[in-house]
Amino acid sequence: MKKTNMAASTVGNPDLSASIAGILNEKHCPEHLLVLKTLTSSLRDKEYRDAAEKEVFSSLFKVLSRLKDELQAASSGDEDVECDAMSLQLTAECFRAQRNACVQSTRNQSLLRDLGFINVSLKLLDFLQTKNLESRDGIFEPLRCGIQFLGNLAVGNQTCQDEIWQLSFPNLLLQLLSADDEKTVNYASMVLHSCLDEAKVEEMSEPQNIQLALRVMELCRTQPDLDWTVLIATQHFLKSSALVESMYSGMSHHERVTLLELLFAQLREEDSDDCGVPPSVARFLAGSFQKGCGAVLTLATGSASSDEVLQEALTVISLLDVLCEMTSDLKQFMFLQDHPDLLVTTVELLKQVHAIGKASKNIFSSAQNFSSFSGDGDSSPESPVISFKAHLVRLIGNLCHSNPNNQNKVRELEGIPLILDNCNIDSNNPFISQWAIFAIRNLLEHNVANQELVAALERRGTTDYSALKELGFLVEKRDGSLLLKPVRKDS
Repeated sequence: MKKTNMAASTVGNPDLSASIAGILNEKHCPEHLLVLKTLTSSLRDKEYRDAAEKEVFSSLFKVLSRLKDELQAASSGDEDVECDAMSLQLTAECFRAQRNACVQSTRNQSLLRDLGFINVSLKLLDFLQTKNLESRDGIFEPLRCGIQFLGNLAVGNQTCQDEIWQLSFPNLLLQLLSADDEKTVNYASMVLHSCLDEAKVEEMSEPQNIQLALRVMELCRTQPDLDWTVLIATQHFLKSSALVESMYSGMSHHERVTLLELLFAQLREEDSDDCGVPPSVARFLAGSFQKGCGAVLTLATGSASSDEVLQEALTVISLLDVLCEMTSDLKQFMFLQDHPDLLVTTVELLKQVHAIGKASKNIFSSAQNFSSFSGDGDSSPESPVISFKAHLVRLIGNLCHSNPNNQNKVRELEGIPLILDNCNIDSNNPFISQWAIFAIRNLLEHNVANQELVAALERRGTTDYSALKELGFLVEKRDGSLLLKPVRKDS
């Protein structure tokens, strides 16, 4: 009767402090759960939330601390299973009340922090995540609610963010992001996103902490529907050259492709002129492309027998895609035109790929088979190097845009005839003829020496006359051959 009366007196009573304090003196029962649910419900009301006295939260803190001690005892075999299950339910309800208390309330955020809720809550989450309780299936509810509390506590409150970070980074955050429960992982990534700032991102780049960043990137690859991890990567990780370089060096090639795909998507955003990616990241990726680009050649010889070798080649392909996007008239990255030997490396790789493709029938050979684009069910799977040669040509064109030094360098490397030889239609490289025309336009612009060279070259094969004319070129037949000739301004 005593417990029933205590619970009944709670309903409609805005001051729950005494009823909550009473929980500390009795064995846990369903009526205690009703008391906490009443508090949770009351805290949904903004008026009550704003007026809640410190004593209410102080009593709640004592209950939460007792629950922590009881759960630890239960895991040691000192308590029965029934107590274990009830303690988990009460813990979840405490967390719900705490979560509701912090909604749009800086006052309550600070009050709960001052009372010590962050420390005891994190200890409980650590315990729930790592200990084998009898009611293992029952831990996810308090886990989820506890993490949601931390999320609400952190929103817009720098002091709370810093304390959560100090007490949970990196190990507990890594544990929560590795939980075998999708909602737990999602809520934990929300907390991480709320706490991150430039200084904390730099901490993550240190070798002893890099596993947390790598876990976030793994989630981006394996669970792309978790928006928070993608936001962490794009809004924070990609803005830190130290973290990008540290992650890249610790990733498998498969994971590097995910990082590069996120970076590529970020570059293609509408406001890409202010994408937040620092120049040092672009320099690092350009150097990585130069260092590893030869790996793609293994795809032609059949030596790419292992998945690791294939993934290394795919990393090169992804690096090329990113460099093409960066140099597509994005002013903050056009310094790559002067990146040491980037143009030379690209021209030489195009020479090798083109020569291999012409020497024998292989993955780099030109083809006129467009069945894969027609929806034909009998078509072969798409090649991993589809458009690779076209993107090499595109990068060369980008690097030569309004850059006389690079225009001359391509001529000296005998790259102009090479590009002209790629004006033909090739189903393995859709749009390669357009990119070749684009590159030739950039090579000839205000460059008399290149114009004279092109005018003297014999063209073999066919090309798109109308596209050339629109770009300021004429195609003339001479002695059975085709000549590509720039239109003079005075004509």
